Amino acid sequence: MNNILVTGSNGQLGSEIKELSSEYPYKFFFTDRDELDITDEKAIESFTENNNIDIIINCAAYTAVDKAESEQELADKINHLAVQYLADISKKKNIKLIHISTDYVFDGTNHMPYVETDITNPNGVYGQTKLDGEKAMQKVSPVNSIIIRTSWVYSSFGANFVKTMLRLGKEKESLGVIFDQVGTPTYARDLAKTILEILPNIKNEKVEIYNYTNEGVLSWYDFAKEIMRMAKLPCQINPIETYQYPTPAKRPHYSLLNKSKIKSTFDIEIPYWKDGLDDCLRRLGERR
Repeated sequence: MNNILVTGSNGQLGSEIKELSSEYPYKFFFTDRDELDITDEKAIESFTENNNIDIIINCAAYTAVDKAESEQELADKINHLAVQYLADISKKKNIKLIHISTDYVFDGTNHMPYVETDITNPNGVYGQTKLDGEKAMQKVSPVNSIIIRTSWVYSSFGANFVKTMLRLGKEKESLGVIFDQVGTPTYARDLAKTILEILPNIKNEKVEIYNYTNEGVLSWYDFAKEIMRMAKLPCQINPIETYQYPTPAKRPHYSLLNKSKIKSTFDIEIPYWKDGLDDCLRRLGERR
């Protein structure tokens, strides 16, 4: 039986893996920063040794996109240096490493869904530190290890767009939501299932990058409209442009990721975004 270390296990993806873990033939070690500080290389090494870890799923990340602009050092420690430590130890101990990255490594100026080999060009600190983490992992190149880029993650756990819309939808008669940023939401439970399903089939000499989101194309405005419709909330959603909602960090206008590679390599089907949202709202008791 494989021993799997899941870092960042109290986040959205880590929490979903935790909930699904009993369905899979692995022994899991779920850690968050209190149990394991991944910015401490010695701590990672002793944890992996003491628990005979075979696989690491790194769900830990600094994800506060706007805050990262003023907390560059901390974002870099978690998104870049910690990934390098995990990669170094994985290579040394022949551990399979699955690392989660983001669409923010791109600048969002494409007009076709991004493939894994497209040129990266982050807009801000968050995207840059995530890209630096990817590059560090590729340089170390532990075998049987992959990077999964995803976008617009939400879950029944943690804070996210879906929960914010549900809260505001109950408090307000109308809301302005951005319509000129296009992408695909990712239901963390669907991503968690995919990771656990493909684990035995990850076999590669150099680090491979894969894109994963749910299927479909929409704007944040469309997403908010569907949340209100499914939850039967009377809140009116109005389309606004990005410039009407200024933020410290620039967001990509176009975040569509091409998922052909992960689908063909691992022979998987990816659920449509509305199906993921439907399941999430049911779990939250908000589907009407």
